[in-house]
Amino acid sequence: MIRIRGMEVYPLKFGPIFKERIWGGQALRTVFGKDLPEGAKIGESWELADLPDDKSEIVNGPLAGITIDKAVEKLGAAITGREDYKPPFPLLIKILDAQDILSVQVHPDPETCRRRGKGQPKTECWYIIDAAPGAVIYKGLKKGVTKEQFAQSIKDGNCDELLEKVQVKKGECHFLPAGTAHAIGPGLLIAEIQTPSDTTYRVFDWNRVDDSGKGRRLHIEDALQSIHFDSSGDDLSVKTVGRLVGSEVFKVDKGHQTAGCEVLFSPGQMKALMVITGRGCITSQATENVDFKKGDTLLIPAAFEGVMQFTSDTDYLTITV
Repeated sequence: MIRIRGMEVYPLKFGPIFKERIWGGQALRTVFGKDLPEGAKIGESWELADLPDDKSEIVNGPLAGITIDKAVEKLGAAITGREDYKPPFPLLIKILDAQDILSVQVHPDPETCRRRGKGQPKTECWYIIDAAPGAVIYKGLKKGVTKEQFAQSIKDGNCDELLEKVQVKKGECHFLPAGTAHAIGPGLLIAEIQTPSDTTYRVFDWNRVDDSGKGRRLHIEDALQSIHFDSSGDDLSVKTVGRLVGSEVFKVDKGHQTAGCEVLFSPGQMKALMVITGRGCITSQATENVDFKKGDTLLIPAAFEGVMQFTSDTDYLTITV
C-alpha cells in the first residue's frame, strides 16, 4: 500500500450520471436498484466519466465529493500508475437501457478527427447484460457496400438494410472500432465501454419525433466521412469468455467467481471493475472495506493492494488501458 499526502489509496466508487433518452426506460431501477427519476426515460447511466460537462463524483471514503479528474490531479500515479498521464481519464463506462431502437450512427477514428479538424475519436464495445428473445444489434456494413450505395440508402430511408443485423444473447461482448456504423435494437441492457468521447454522428433515426413533433438532428455528411467502407460487420469479433477485447485503446476481461472465493490485487496497474451479477467486498489492511454489488463500477488505483471477496456467485468485467 502506498500513502500519498497522508492518504491511503483505496477502491473508488462513483455516483451515476443519468441521461434521459427517447429510447430509454426504467430497467436500471428494476435490475440494479438505481435511484432513477420517477417515470423518466433513462437510456444511459454514465458510471465513470471525465468529459468537460460530465465528470463522475466519488461517493466513498476520504475522497468523497470530488470528481475523478480532481482525484487524479491530487494522487497522480498512485491512481493511474503512469508518471506521463495526461487527462482526460482514458475510459468512459456506461450502462444502457434500450427499450426502443437506437439511431443508426457512427463515431470517428483519430485520423478522421485530424483530417476534418473536429470531433473526438471513439472506439467501444457492448457487453450484453440481458437480452429479450430475438433482440438484435446492427453491427457494421454488409460486405461490399460502397459509400455511394449507403448515401443513397439514407435518402431512401432504408440504410439499416445495408447493415449486418445480428441476433444477440446475454453474456456476449461485441467490439465496435471507430468508423463502424451501428445501432442497438430494443430489449437490451448493455454495459458499454469506450474511449472518452461523446462524438456521435447519426445517419438515420427511424423517423422518430419528440413530444413537440421534432426529429433529432442528423449528421449525414459527418457520418459518411467517418464510416470505414473498406471493412464489414462480419470482420468484427464477438466473445463470451476470458479476454473479451484486446484493442490498443482498452482491454476487457470477463471474470466469474463463486461465493467464498477471493481475488488478490497487487500494486502495478489501474483497473476498472464493472459488477454484472453478485456481490462482495474489497478489503485491505490499511483502509475500510468497500462493498460492491451488481450494477456497481469501481476504480482500483494502481497502488492499491488488497483482496476482492465474493459473498455470492459473481460475474464482473475488468477494464484496463
